[in-house]
Amino acid sequence: MINAIDFSGRPFHFIGVGGIGMSALAYVLALKGFPVSGSDVRPNHITHKLESIGVNVFAKQEAANLDFFNGDSLSEELKGDSKAKTPQVVCSTAINASNLEYKAALENGCPIFHRSDVLAALISQYRSIAVAGTHGKTTTSSMIGYMLLLTGVDPTIIVGGEVKAWEGNARLGQSPYLVAEADESDGSLVKHSPEIGIITNIELDHPDHYETLDEVVDIFKTFTSNCKTVVACIDCETVRERFQPHISYSLSPDSGADYYATNIDYRADGTTALVWEKGIALGVLNLSVLGHHNLSNALAAVAIGRILGLEFGEIARSLATFEGARRRFEFRGEVEGITFIDDYAHHPSELNATLAAARLQARPEQRVVAIFQPHRYSRTQAFLAEFGTSFSHADLVVLTDIYSAGEPNTGLVSGEKLAAEVAKHHSNVVYQPTLTDVREYLLENLRAGDLALFLGAGNLNQTIPEIINFLEQPAQATS
Repeated sequence: MINAIDFSGRPFHFIGVGGIGMSALAYVLALKGFPVSGSDVRPNHITHKLESIGVNVFAKQEAANLDFFNGDSLSEELKGDSKAKTPQVVCSTAINASNLEYKAALENGCPIFHRSDVLAALISQYRSIAVAGTHGKTTTSSMIGYMLLLTGVDPTIIVGGEVKAWEGNARLGQSPYLVAEADESDGSLVKHSPEIGIITNIELDHPDHYETLDEVVDIFKTFTSNCKTVVACIDCETVRERFQPHISYSLSPDSGADYYATNIDYRADGTTALVWEKGIALGVLNLSVLGHHNLSNALAAVAIGRILGLEFGEIARSLATFEGARRRFEFRGEVEGITFIDDYAHHPSELNATLAAARLQARPEQRVVAIFQPHRYSRTQAFLAEFGTSFSHADLVVLTDIYSAGEPNTGLVSGEKLAAEVAKHHSNVVYQPTLTDVREYLLENLRAGDLALFLGAGNLNQTIPEIINFLEQPAQATS
């Protein structure tokens, strides 16, 4: 970085402040007392929450927004500071050079930072715990934050999902501890130097940024070299063969891991397991979140708790009531005997794990219906064969067109092509091109007893309330 983040009181302006990662940073900085503004062309409940704590949010992205701090918005002590009238501008990878605010920031000489620069600066100010990995980052960081919150540690938390316990994706604590989700998708993981770094797993998930798994591994190696202590899951072959964590965890008692589980019971209402620490039984862990992947995430939380000196009993009591983050097997409602679940899974490994957890929850006579919106052309093309075998736990698969996430359509892959690939391995696959088509198909074909999972990182979940509202109408009309 040419410039360093200024925490002396200089304002911050976030371009695209409503994003899940950007809003968390804006929220923490505002509560710390810094002047904060931002813009987003799609106001939502997150931007409304930011406004409620004093963040000025513009509904348009235009050059004039950067003049906000030239007016009466600054405190008296900052009004005489010429630098304070030129905000530090924060943007994400999604903001490109054609953005009017971004161009104005360049022209006005504003310091411009990627959101990862701000997160890295905050991480350096705390005794930080940064959770990295291809899958499970949000749930694991949320679990750890929740555990520390309930055990009285009072952490600051910055995660990539919304959690009911702190009513959002961030909270400002008063202790020296910070729990943060560290993203590898754009290479910015190398900027972070936490006291404790966690690796949940490593796969190639972002072919738009990385060409090979080796490139991803190199990013994680730089990250681990920046951490004082590395905690990692050695159930992941890449982690096991190419990293030497200080502390390891695994679901296998034969792995040689520092933390592992035995007597595992995966049930429809949760998971129970006996947890071991270096060959000594710590006690029984009861989780309400489902599946082997969440037990693995919980072992990471146990390891962190023990590093920080917590007794296993208080760790177990806190994790027993963890309900998960929003869009991570999130229950959205039950109407006409149909259960609606919203999940962020968008990689073949995530789909398989989420659907396996759904199969655990489903009754013998209950259908598991997987409704999937592929995310990004690059990912769908790179993992076409893997996607084809990811739906074995579903009774019915409904696929729609690809959510581009801003990528240009290469013409090499489509939702219809993906449906044909899945159909090679599954006997009940339906392709519905648009979200309207999906909604109409489901209204005609879902039946009482179905467990309907809406899967993907795009906007497919917008159809859930529409379907629920339609199904509720007959009941309302007859009541």
